[in-house]
Formats: sequence, structure tokens, C-alpha cells
Amino acid sequence: MWISKPITLASLAGIAILVAGAIANGQTTSTGGLRSGLRGNTPLQDEGPAPRLLPQSNTDVREVRNYPEQPPIIPHLIEAYQLDANVNQCLSCHARSRTGESQAPMVSITHFMDRDGQFLASVSPRRYFCVQCHVPQSAVKPPVANRFVDVDTLLSTPARPQK
Repeated sequence: MWISKPITLASLAGIAILVAGAIANGQTTSTGGLRSGLRGNTPLQDEGPAPRLLPQSNTDVREVRNYPEQPPIIPHLIEAYQLDANVNQCLSCHARSRTGESQAPMVSITHFMDRDGQFLASVSPRRYFCVQCHVPQSAVKPPVANRFVDVDTLLSTPARPQK
């Protein structure tokens, strides 16, 4: 029983340090709660208003990927596409047999592999629902600050000496 007290005291001390740091950095609301870039001033127990839906990009321009193996984004509107267990409208353009006619890029060869790495004649059921990895884009300001650096920039930056 005495073991739980040091853990509890350590946990409380850690929380106090985090809250004190947030207050020192001005990350609090006028009501005293912590502020979040995604939640705004909405308390954790409440559901805030839904953000406005912004127009999606519809350029058909292939975007540069930020890291190896990043799924490409969907550069066109897909709102009216049927994508369920019976129909995958994405494959009407991106299937191997349709790319000559549509001029759309063919789905990656990885989409024809089963979980054991064996190649199939058609798209694997594991890769059938495109929007689980591929997403449309909107030109919006990120809701939270981000220090992401793409892999090419990272590789071209000189390494800093270890301390």
C-alpha cells in the first residue's frame, strides 16, 4: 500500500509541472482551462462546434510526397464516388485495365499483395477501401503549429554535433 503513495505523489508533481509550464507559456483560457489548437476554448467534457467544411482541392496535379512510402493524396473531388463492399469507383480509372483509357496512375503494385506478400490477380481486399490511406486535400492553415520537415530537407541539413 505504501508503494502507491510515491507513485501518486510523483504523478501529481508531474501534472503540476505540466500545468505550470502551460500557464507560463500562456496556454490557458480566460476560464482557467488548458487551451488546445483543435478544441479551442471548449472544456474537455463538452463537445465543441464542428469546424466548417472547406472546399477540397480539385486540380488533378500530383503533389510531392513528404516521406518515403507516403500514400499519395487524392487530387480531385470524390464526394459522389461509391466506395463500399460492392463497388469501388476509384478503380473505374485507377485499375490496371483502365489506366490507358483514363490516363490516371495505376494503383501501386503493393495493392495486389496479400498479407503474406503473395501477388494476387486483382486488388487485395486489404487495399480495397482507398480512403483509409488516401485522402483529399483542402488549402487550409494547419489548426496547430507543426515543425515537420520533409525527408529531403532533413537529408540536406548538416548534422549538429552531439552534446
